[in-house]
Parts: sequence; structure tokens; C-alpha cells
Amino acid sequence: MSRPSSTVEVTPPSPARGPIRAVVFDLDGVIVDSSAVMREAFSIAYAEVVGDGPAPFEEYNRHMGRYFPDIMRLMGLPLEMEEPFVRESYRMAHLVPLFPGVRETLETLHSRGIRMGIATGKAGPRARSLLDQLGVLGLFGQVIGSDEVARPKPAPDIVLQALGKLDVPPHEAMMVGDAVIDLLSGRDAGATAVATTWHGGDIAALLAAGPDLVVHAPAELLAHCPAALVH
Repeated sequence: MSRPSSTVEVTPPSPARGPIRAVVFDLDGVIVDSSAVMREAFSIAYAEVVGDGPAPFEEYNRHMGRYFPDIMRLMGLPLEMEEPFVRESYRMAHLVPLFPGVRETLETLHSRGIRMGIATGKAGPRARSLLDQLGVLGLFGQVIGSDEVARPKPAPDIVLQALGKLDVPPHEAMMVGDAVIDLLSGRDAGATAVATTWHGGDIAALLAAGPDLVVHAPAELLAHCPAALVH
């Protein structure tokens, strides 16, 4: 499913913050280390649809976090690349690992009563399939893909939808991501925007976007998420 890209104005988060009761995560580059598989899937799709020559994965990587058809439009590449890209991504999904420390952090947050969701540039079914294969799908109350909202990131829709289903207001939530559009989406939703650095991407651009918090390892999130109060 494809849709036109959209631009949103980003407003600063409300200064009134409550205790963190929910954390919404981006998926690729935050929860899972999928870069190698995405590179291979992108290269195969490019060869099948476009033809010979090097696949411009580095440019694709700069748009990471967006919905795949939107990236194709931004790069001027055929939308027909989506079918082989998704096919190959499913085929190689067993090669995608969780980042070190992620499983333990998710389990600790869950044990503390923190509600968790995923807001990803991936399509929802593919994201849920991958998390299920990794054995962590049950830790998330909501997993929402870019094909399941009217406006994908950087619009706030996907974060607001996740938090609405988790029944937690934005001022008591974090949006955790490895891309500038994750921070923009979370901030415009009214959540605390948290940047991660363990993915090894363009950290300078991420920090220049002015995240509310920066964490360098998954376990660092725990200091900001004590046991949730019962509401």
C-alpha cells in the first residue's frame, strides 16, 4: 500500500511531564540490527527492477525510518522495487538479530508495568512477523506499521495511535528512535523524544535535532522508567 509523502510542522513538546508509563520504539536500528539484511534485500530488488549497476543503499539508508514507497519517491526509484524488497526481507528475516541488551531491557520494562509499543517505517504485518520470530512480540501492547496510519513519520500520527491504544497520554510517554524523523514524530505527538546511538548511523544529525534524551545502550532507558504507577 502506498501513499503520498506528507510534511508536518513540528512543535515543541509540552513542558509538563509526568512519570513515564509507556515507551514507543522505532524498530530497525533500535530494537533489531537489520542493516545487513536490508542492504542485501535492497540490492536484489534494485537488480531485478532497475538493472545493472551498484544499488544506492547509502542514499536509501539516509531515509531510514520512512515508509518504503515514500523512500522510493524521494530517491526517484520505481515503486515496483517494493515487492522484491519485501519478499527478500521475509526470506532473510531469520538473519536479523536483536541488538545486545534489548531483550533484557524490554523484559525489565515489562516487569515494571511500562506499556510498550512499536511505531515503525515497516509495514505492520512484516514488523509483527519479525518480532514474533525473535520471541518478543508478546512484550508489546501495540505494533503499528507505516501502512496502518494515514500519515507515516515524521507526522505524529503513528505515535499518537500507539499511545491511544496503550491508553497512556503523550506527556507520560517516550518515543525512542535512531532517526531524526523518529524524534520529530515523537516530539510533535507531545512525547519525550529519545535518541539512540547504538545503531552507528549519523549520530551528529541525530544530536543536532535536539532530542530530549540521548541513550547509548538499551539499559540506559531503565533509569528513566521506574516502575509504573497503577492508574
